[in-house]
Amino acid sequence: MSTVSLTADRRGELWARLARVNDPELDEPVTEMGFVERAEVMQNGSVEVDFRLPTYWCSPNFAFLMLDGIREALDALSWAPAYTIRLHDHMFADEVNCGVAAGKSFSRIFDELSGDQDIDALRETFRMKAFKRRQEAVLLGLRRQGLTDREILGMDLFSLDGHIGGEEAEAQKSRYREALIERWPERKGGEPVFVTWQGETILPDALGAYLAELRAVRINMEFNGALCRGLKTARYKEMNVIDGEPTLVDFILDRVPPRNCAARPAHN
Repeated sequence: MSTVSLTADRRGELWARLARVNDPELDEPVTEMGFVERAEVMQNGSVEVDFRLPTYWCSPNFAFLMLDGIREALDALSWAPAYTIRLHDHMFADEVNCGVAAGKSFSRIFDELSGDQDIDALRETFRMKAFKRRQEAVLLGLRRQGLTDREILGMDLFSLDGHIGGEEAEAQKSRYREALIERWPERKGGEPVFVTWQGETILPDALGAYLAELRAVRINMEFNGALCRGLKTARYKEMNVIDGEPTLVDFILDRVPPRNCAARPAHN
């Protein structure tokens, strides 16, 4: 295989892996949100990723979860490259960049900032929201197909695959299956595919009320997503940000120059 072909294949694998990293609050790929500003495979096979969030004050918890997801994605690359991940224009960019590069845990990076924050509980909350948003899209798609609530709630994993419920439902079907199996890894193909986050049976007569609950979760997530996109566009559309160049916020906070964090070594 030529060097050009090898690089192109690796670049495709890189972006495919990054596309599986979601904004934890929005359950949308960070690549689609425009947060990954650059992802390059260098001539020596190493990887560089530049990441930027909508505002300078985006939650450091969220920043860490996304960067940690990117780190996991890069760890899974087939050629096990050395890599560098850089968060830009964020109030805790220095701490996050050096901490992620060193493989530190959330509590070590944010030992003074996190307080009593339980990062595992936070992850679980976002998994629950993602589960509900994906489930609602599939349920509504099947309803639009003309299936009765009893028919829908009687489906198992096998029968679900035989139904097409519209573009959004189809896009979310595999993602819902993924969330379901992640929640209950031992779930059998013949078991009901639609249950609550707690694993409870959904009765046909209660589906309308249950969908109203799911709708509230979706609307909140979609609003936050629109807000993030708007803030990012407003922040960067009229200026070119140069790394290392002080901003007004830097002067207000009397920030020191960013530290130089080495790339993580290749994995054996």
